[in-house]
Amino acid sequence: MPSATVRQCAVLIGGLGTRLGQLTAATPKPLLTCGDRPFLAWLLREFLRYGVDDFLLLTGYLPEVVQAALPAITAGLPRHVRVTCSTEPVRAGTGGALYHARDQLAERFWLCNGDSMLDCNLARLLADAAMDPDAVVGRMMLRRLDDASRYGVVELQGDRVAAFQERPQPGSPGMINAGIYLLNRSVLDDIGPVCSLERDVLPVLATRGALRGTVGEGYFIDIGIQADLERAQTELPGRLHRGALFLDRDVLTGDSGSRPFGWKPGAIATIRAATDAGIHVFVVGQSGIASGIHDDDQRQWMGDEIRAAGGTLDDARFHRLAPGPSPDGLLDLMARWETDPARSLLIGNRPADATPAGVRTIRLEGRDLHDVALPLLAGIA
Repeated sequence: MPSATVRQCAVLIGGLGTRLGQLTAATPKPLLTCGDRPFLAWLLREFLRYGVDDFLLLTGYLPEVVQAALPAITAGLPRHVRVTCSTEPVRAGTGGALYHARDQLAERFWLCNGDSMLDCNLARLLADAAMDPDAVVGRMMLRRLDDASRYGVVELQGDRVAAFQERPQPGSPGMINAGIYLLNRSVLDDIGPVCSLERDVLPVLATRGALRGTVGEGYFIDIGIQADLERAQTELPGRLHRGALFLDRDVLTGDSGSRPFGWKPGAIATIRAATDAGIHVFVVGQSGIASGIHDDDQRQWMGDEIRAAGGTLDDARFHRLAPGPSPDGLLDLMARWETDPARSLLIGNRPADATPAGVRTIRLEGRDLHDVALPLLAGIA
């Protein structure tokens, strides 16, 4: 079975943004400011939560402006990531942008639009893909809108994408393409040097039964028009400064010489519920190096297991001192992910579990983690 975690994300940022007029005359649309940073910075930050550490920007319009903006964007992200660019030699369309980046694409990769965002649990898509990794060429996130008239709509049969339809009449509800995909490299077999992913590729995959859909019901924003850009500028910072659930590693797993093993009762269900609620999930605790567990291996194993079950581990901090979470580790996570102490919660096992900067602490004391955590999640979401 391949890993549920997909570490590369390609981002389509080649559009001209003509509907925004002078705002995009010298600035690609994803670089327009929302709050205190470009829209693209918010977008990359979200994919970091799901294990992505390699971003490939598919550029076409003003690529030199994109390149110049990258140092500031990457410096503001919570973790170090690799960011590279692929520039299409001609106006190649969304499919053509993939074609010209083909030598840089992994065997499995995320693909997303650089001018829209769906704030939902993307690990649900990873979990769906992990159940039948070889069955389809691609999966896509969908979002039901009360008024889908700005978009084409998608017809589902079960989870199979059956057809793509034209824009409905104003005021008509429908299931839309949210602009987030999980693709295998085999998609390149259907892509040419100049083509549209939406018009030329996805309908062909749907006809062959090679495309699946996962429905997300979270906040959706597309900054393609002035009114929605203005909404994003005020709404995104408030939505994406999230609450945080800190979990001592010892309430989640045991140790087995070379790696953690055996999830404790309620552990995965708790993380999945927190991810569904839009809450950061951080694991903190004592390093496993002394017992032969490398911290990076520990993070990777835990993250992959959790994502295969439909939740995510956003980040982790392990230390080599006394048992239990380190105050420094918690404070570092809070600073890097910009979390609010008043919307943060630490669940641990020991009286010594730290409570820095006003983070509320709950001792598990042998209880089922899910039973303890679930009633508390609404208070930090």
